[in-house]
Amino acid sequence: MRALAVSADGTTAVSGSFDSSAIRWSLTHNTAEQVLRFHESAVNAVAIAPDGRIITGGEDGRVAVWQPGSPAPARVLEGHTAPVVGLAVSPDGTLVASASWDRTIRLWPLAGGAPRVLEGHQQNVNGVAFTPDGQSLVSAGYDLTLRIWPLAGGPETTVTLPTPLNSVAVARDGEIVAGGADGRVFFVAPNGEVRGELDSGQVPIISVASSLDGTLVAAAGIRGSVAIIDRRTRTVARTLVGPGLPVWAAAFLPDNRTLITGGTDRMIRRWNAVTGEHMGSVPMADNNDPLAAYAGDRGAEVYRACVACHTLTPDEGNRAGPTLAGIFGRKIATLPGYNFSPALKQLDIVWTPETVSKLFEVGPMQYTPGTKMPEQTIGSAEDRAALVQFLQKATERR
Repeated sequence: MRALAVSADGTTAVSGSFDSSAIRWSLTHNTAEQVLRFHESAVNAVAIAPDGRIITGGEDGRVAVWQPGSPAPARVLEGHTAPVVGLAVSPDGTLVASASWDRTIRLWPLAGGAPRVLEGHQQNVNGVAFTPDGQSLVSAGYDLTLRIWPLAGGPETTVTLPTPLNSVAVARDGEIVAGGADGRVFFVAPNGEVRGELDSGQVPIISVASSLDGTLVAAAGIRGSVAIIDRRTRTVARTLVGPGLPVWAAAFLPDNRTLITGGTDRMIRRWNAVTGEHMGSVPMADNNDPLAAYAGDRGAEVYRACVACHTLTPDEGNRAGPTLAGIFGRKIATLPGYNFSPALKQLDIVWTPETVSKLFEVGPMQYTPGTKMPEQTIGSAEDRAALVQFLQKATERR
């Protein structure tokens, strides 16, 4: 998972992935509601406009604007000549800013029209953020500079810092927070004055996020943990310890305490940033939980990691992956209505208890080369057997 964004009301999240797709999630039901497939390669950046439109930016240099529920972008914004790695929507919802490794920022009017191109960075531009009043745009570059661009015109303010910058956020009071490749977080005033810095312990910092009330900053890093920083005291209040893999994205919910993160483990994790509690492992055992009827079934608990991408019954349809309804006895890549990878259509595999078990024993990349399914294995033979037994019960044709 490469990028995350949360809607203003906290009910929806969008994730961008290295597998070239984006997913719109219900944070109320903890389910995937829509898969957005357009980009030719990794979706590096995502944003949600105040009116609910979704913006995705890809390694292919394109920016796509989506209406929720639409199978194709409403608009495609082209002009960048290198990967787009950062997106931000202005507070009034009229502009989207895109940061690119072509060393430029583009300001696109969401109502249509030609973009304004901001030039000045001498290396990759890795992040962009609007100031809360919407009067300026802030960009962070690998050229060691943070730049503040007045949208009304005039020269930008350039702040040179001692390390390449990978990410930027702006707090509610206008203070700028930038994450560096050396693990330091920098605090910069709206006029460009450097107010302070902090060694977060994350080397390098990949993503920074500020809570809406500005009290907390999350600094996510390549070591797989997230430093939660008290912005008032400029100290690390606690560290959220993940699975030991890079955390590529972090975003606060509007309650100012719930943080979601996404990384190489292909999971969206939910945290209480105030207490440090990991909330993502708590199952949603209510009427909206598709596995509620299987409480206590070991195979269902193993399958829970698959819920975001697959359904079990035909009436639920497809998600990021095809529905598993009636999977046993079906040849791979033959389910009508799902767009399978061309490589899968060339494989001669029929799904049986043995082949499903083998898939998770050796991993999708080896067993089904060319798949866009996230790489995952189940090392325990007992867990694989439990999963297969569960799928035999839950996916049988009714």
